[in-house]
Amino acid sequence: MSGPPIFDAAFLERFDTLLRWRRDVRHFAATPIAERDLQTLLEAAALAPSVGNAQPWRFVRVRTPAVRAGLAAHVDAENARAAGGFADEARREAYRALKLHGLREAPEMLAVFCDERPAAGHGLGIATMPEMLRYSCVTAIHTLWLAARARGIGVGWVSILDPAAVGTLLDVPQDWTLIALLCLGYPAAPSETPELERRGWQAREPLADRLFER
Repeated sequence: MSGPPIFDAAFLERFDTLLRWRRDVRHFAATPIAERDLQTLLEAAALAPSVGNAQPWRFVRVRTPAVRAGLAAHVDAENARAAGGFADEARREAYRALKLHGLREAPEMLAVFCDERPAAGHGLGIATMPEMLRYSCVTAIHTLWLAARARGIGVGWVSILDPAAVGTLLDVPQDWTLIALLCLGYPAAPSETPELERRGWQAREPLADRLFER
C-alpha cells in the first residue's frame, strides 16, 4: 500500500508560481475549451472541502445564446449604474474605462449557486454558521480557478450584477443563492500582474497591513 504523495521543493516552487499567475481574466481568445477539459475542471472543483461534506455547490453551464445575451445586457446595465455611484469624476471615468467582464467573448459561462438546504451533510456545522455553506462554494470556485490556470485556462469572476435577476434568468430553485458568475476561456494576453493593478485602479497592498495578533 503506497503512502501519501511527497510534494518536493520543485513542486512547491511551481505551486507558488501557479498562485502568482492566477488572475481574474476579462480578455479571452476565441479558442474553445475542450469538453473533457471543462469536465476535468468541474471534477476538480468537486474535490473542494465543504461543511459537513454537504457539497452545496450547484453549477449551471450557460449555453443558450439568448440567455448569455440577457446576462451580458444585465451586467452592462448594472455596470452603468455602478459608475454613477462614484462622486469623483476622475474615478468615475477610470471605472468606465475598465473592462469588467468577458461575458460576450468567453467560450464558456458558468454560474455557481449554493443550495441553502442540501440533503447531504445532514446539517452538520451550520447550526450557528449557516453561511459556511456559501463559504464551501467559494472554496470550490477557487479550486476550479487553480485547476484552470494550471491548464492555461483563465477565469473571470463577474460580480457587478443583481443575484436575484441572474437566478431568474437561469430559472434556478428559489433556495439556491448565487455565489458567482464565471467566464472561462484561454486568456488573450496572460499576465502575472492583476489587470486592475496594471490599469492603476488598485495595487496589491502588504500582507503586514492585514495581519493581526491578539
